[in-house]
Amino acid sequence: MNDADRPRPAVSPSARRWSKSTLAVGGLVVLAFIWSYSWVISKVGLDYADPFTFTAYRASLSGGILLFLLVALRRPFKPKALAWTMLLGLLQTTGFAGLLIWALESGGAGKTSVLVYTMPFWLLLMAWVVLGERLVGLQWLAVVLGLIGLILILSPWHLEGVKSTVLAIAAGVSWAAGTVVAKIIHKRYVVDLLSLTAWQMAFGAIPLVLVATLVSSRPTEWSGPFIIALGYNVIFAGCIAWIIWLFVLRVLPAGKTGLSSLAVPVLAVLMAWLQLHEQPPLGEAVGMGLIVLGLAVQAFREMVWQGPRARARARRSADSPVRSPDDNAAAFDDMPEPPAD
Repeated sequence: MNDADRPRPAVSPSARRWSKSTLAVGGLVVLAFIWSYSWVISKVGLDYADPFTFTAYRASLSGGILLFLLVALRRPFKPKALAWTMLLGLLQTTGFAGLLIWALESGGAGKTSVLVYTMPFWLLLMAWVVLGERLVGLQWLAVVLGLIGLILILSPWHLEGVKSTVLAIAAGVSWAAGTVVAKIIHKRYVVDLLSLTAWQMAFGAIPLVLVATLVSSRPTEWSGPFIIALGYNVIFAGCIAWIIWLFVLRVLPAGKTGLSSLAVPVLAVLMAWLQLHEQPPLGEAVGMGLIVLGLAVQAFREMVWQGPRARARARRSADSPVRSPDDNAAAFDDMPEPPAD
């Protein structure tokens, strides 16, 4: 019998879930570096353009490229869940992208990124209320460490840069709400990731273009640094990163996704320090250290504690025809959700 004729071993649902989870974690690592540097390169780009104009260019070009890819790759073009997709675009593109660039105009790249990344804490509250995803055990320790670290970085006892601070936090709230909407879409509909990303970007770009047309305060200087900054944001931070992000949301729980993404502001502060010479004071440095410690606690829980438990459940499932409730629930994770009525 040839190797090609031999039957291939069946892949268990547990193995598929493990593979998807590993791929999603790898996606988070890639996202961390893409989005971290986007803060620095965006700050450079704002030297040559109005923030609303910069965001409008970024969102409209990213949405246009993704819509073109839908046609070129013959992927589903018509958007599903039209109302939900439009809401996702308003929250994730109009609100998140527009507010963060506006905040970045007057705030430092590193500090603004950290303020926006209060998102995981807003996400935890929203995911608890809307999605029923509760934190347990060591996750709470990670949250507390991260919260203390963010408080030290924010320094609420120093009332400086209030406008930039409020705008950055509002961007984080908008992003968290968009994340919850994305999770709801994935639960209720079978959607194509590329189509969802393209249409939410296109819908979210429309208000940004209108605002830029009405309130833009200065002409754009099409210099080399501006073109590089815009290209990076369109191709990497705008197209590739959002596709990865929506895939990660489909595989991982919202709370875990938000906590893991706390690596982005830490890297952004370091990159801003290296390229823009934004040296954080002692309090911010301590805060970053606490956030890293919180991430380490979360990683320990996932890799050392939860990993062996998940593998033990998989072995019990393979050895016994009687499945535990956790195994039964997990088996349905790989099944597509039926469209909502």
